[in-house]
Amino acid sequence: MFRPITSAAASVFLERQAKEIGLQFRQWTGVPGKPVTIMTLPGEDPSLPSLCLNSHVDVVPVDEDHWDYPPFSATKVDGKIYARGTQDMKCVGMQYLEALRVLKERGIKLKRTIHLTFVPDEEIGGHDGMEIFVKDPLFKELNIGCALDEGLASESDKFTVFYGERVAWWVTIQSEGPPGHGSRFVKDTATIKLNKVINRFLEFRRQQEAILEGDPTKKLGDVTTVNLTILRGGVQCNVIPSEAECSFDIRLPPTVNLEEFQKQIDEWTKEEVSTAAAWMIWDVRVKLNSRSPCHSLPATLVASRYCHVANSMFFATPRYIRATGVPAIGFSPMNNTPVLLHDHNEFLHEDIYLRGIDIYCEILPALANDTVAK
Repeated sequence: MFRPITSAAASVFLERQAKEIGLQFRQWTGVPGKPVTIMTLPGEDPSLPSLCLNSHVDVVPVDEDHWDYPPFSATKVDGKIYARGTQDMKCVGMQYLEALRVLKERGIKLKRTIHLTFVPDEEIGGHDGMEIFVKDPLFKELNIGCALDEGLASESDKFTVFYGERVAWWVTIQSEGPPGHGSRFVKDTATIKLNKVINRFLEFRRQQEAILEGDPTKKLGDVTTVNLTILRGGVQCNVIPSEAECSFDIRLPPTVNLEEFQKQIDEWTKEEVSTAAAWMIWDVRVKLNSRSPCHSLPATLVASRYCHVANSMFFATPRYIRATGVPAIGFSPMNNTPVLLHDHNEFLHEDIYLRGIDIYCEILPALANDTVAK
């Protein structure tokens, strides 16, 4: 049975790749067994802000019973490569490496230094990876002017450039009520109270989904998503529980007033329900001004003859980089591809993967040789 390798084991593979390509290699470890791998291709002008190409080495778990092929075997069928991480995000990390390999073989000169960072634990919040790495002096020493990170697949011809992210608001709702036997009509039970609250959240979800589906100019990042992710309560089927609990994953666009939204939650949960809300607030927009080496990325992509570009928002590792004031752009060169991150039978077609290398071979020199930022 196939099992995912650890981040420490992944670093062994990455070190071998660095040696083959001719990249400088080093590691930074904030938590034992979870190293951050850093590869560097020095630029001709090291005084310029560098370009960071970030990816994460971890993947989410799998339910192998729902996979048509072993999820860690990279089985290829009709050009489709089936494996956990093909979209999220082994593809991008390997495309970075292959693009730099090709550029070195072609003798392409780059003015800016390029750093590749491979971080652990992104799928569980990045707390033992990028979150603590950006606080270390080494991160500042990298002199990063802009970072590229993961995006999402696009089911259309367009590629999506993610310039910011929504606020993640995780809400846990707890209710209490009288217990009793499962054969009776007990009033105002914990589950009845909780069900009322759940219905209010899901009605708001329905309204937001209708806005997205009814307006072709809207993107996912323009609306608030609400998902019921956890339900707890009860000990056995014939006992009415005295306590019940649920949790929602809510993602709020920058246009939403957080204080007003908290008032809305208070209104939904005011009927004898105690609410615990936890949220993470980050710099949700990146200003791509003329002093950023990534300011020309959308135009560069359009000019690359590969695609049209749509701007949007996405929640991932870039939030920690953005928190330092460094612009971070999410971009994965996967178009005409279903979005399958965290899904069963995750796959990426080999033609899409190989074309992604070509795209990076074109846009990385354009970004690295943009000398606007001094």
